[in-house]
Amino acid sequence: MEVKDLEPKGIWQNFHLLTQVPRPSGHLEKIQQFLLDWAKDRSIEAFQDNAGNIVMRKAATPGMEDRKMVTFEAHMDMVPQKAADSSHNFLTDPIATYIDGDWVKAKGTTLGSDDGIGVATAMAILEDGSLRHGPLEALFTVDEETCMYGVNHLQPDTLQGDILFNFDHESEGEFVIGCAGGMDVAGELDYQEEDAPEGICIKLTLQGLKGGHSGLEINLGRANANKLMVRVLADAVTELGADLVSWEGGNMRNAIPNRAEAVLLIEEDQKADLLALTARWEKTFQDEYEGIEEGLSLTAEDAPKADKIVPEEICDNLIDAVLACHNGVLRQIPAIPQIVETSCNLGIVKIGQGKAATDVLVRSSRESMLEFLGQSVNAAFAMAGMKTQYQGRYPAWQPNNQSAIVAVMRQEYKNLFGEDCRVEVVHAGVECGIIQTVYPHMDAVSFGPTLRSPHTPFERCNILSVAKFYRFVLKLLENIPTK
Repeated sequence: MEVKDLEPKGIWQNFHLLTQVPRPSGHLEKIQQFLLDWAKDRSIEAFQDNAGNIVMRKAATPGMEDRKMVTFEAHMDMVPQKAADSSHNFLTDPIATYIDGDWVKAKGTTLGSDDGIGVATAMAILEDGSLRHGPLEALFTVDEETCMYGVNHLQPDTLQGDILFNFDHESEGEFVIGCAGGMDVAGELDYQEEDAPEGICIKLTLQGLKGGHSGLEINLGRANANKLMVRVLADAVTELGADLVSWEGGNMRNAIPNRAEAVLLIEEDQKADLLALTARWEKTFQDEYEGIEEGLSLTAEDAPKADKIVPEEICDNLIDAVLACHNGVLRQIPAIPQIVETSCNLGIVKIGQGKAATDVLVRSSRESMLEFLGQSVNAAFAMAGMKTQYQGRYPAWQPNNQSAIVAVMRQEYKNLFGEDCRVEVVHAGVECGIIQTVYPHMDAVSFGPTLRSPHTPFERCNILSVAKFYRFVLKLLENIPTK
């Protein structure tokens, strides 16, 4: 059986179509045009707004015209992460999906169910003429995974809905009504390379880490490839006098980096010492992360001789900054200790060819702590001589415990499944808070089927949860309150 043959077919067939269209963050032209063409082929009203978001609308079915308008919301882009041995090109290649027991997975890459399943759910409802519902609207947003560009540029006259259903949560049976805010702390430095001395080059590769979603999984104790690699480099530079040629770790600020590579130049007679140092650090890391990072490996291999190196002072400053930069959970919410309040993810380090760049995503549900941790990260890199700036800031979504639509959802979930749902506040960023700054009247909630390990090549979507989620959404649409 193929993924497109799964039930409910409306979701899985549309999800299959989405997997055939490349849509990494920052490269959404193909998926934007696909969605517009898809809607045109089905005579569904659709347009692209000034930010590149796609909006679709569908009239109420007869007798349901007096219901409040529901706006479905999901993001078009996906995180482009792949396994070390994958040759996948996210700009040109379709995602290769397969069924593994109760899960849908991808071969060596992220699956894109975050948030392709949300987009496919809205598509399934919009094209199905047999459903009963009030007036509907769908908003498919741009670059949620990088900077939330689409919702940050929404105009007040774009949407018409009264209720917002965000289909971008990863645990079926949970309804999210609040989330942390966040911002990027980005650093840049141009430097003059120096001529490389005599010696040989060795490439260090740290890989096999789980990585993960830097909001949902930041509290699981997983290793950050950049924070491990800097310990090795600091030792090699200090103990062996190695010169740094280049360093690359991570490619998304909201994905815990699962791989890093660095090239060092050393004197030829120090090769054995560097190999021994590498082996010691590999064993140390494996011991530190036993039971968490079972696939962790650190290897050293010959690399082509480099002509240029990073100047010693610049190298030392950058290593110090990465060592000093906080990574991971800073603290939990005091009143709800099971939920992370403040954290950051050292997502990207890129050094070489006269340029250094870093990107850290800071999150907090408390504004003062967001400011504090942002300043702390900024200070670490500023002291290394980097030009730093705050980017992509988004507000915390404050929970509405009196939400009328959540009350309806609680009751309908209980009626349908005979069990209680869970109403949650999460640490991951959700677009609802930004949308509500433009449309404060909207009653918003985020929910979806069960996904695991988004933002990694291990991403998977639970098949049975999709069917349960969709059954609930359809029942809910029949019971939307009147205006």
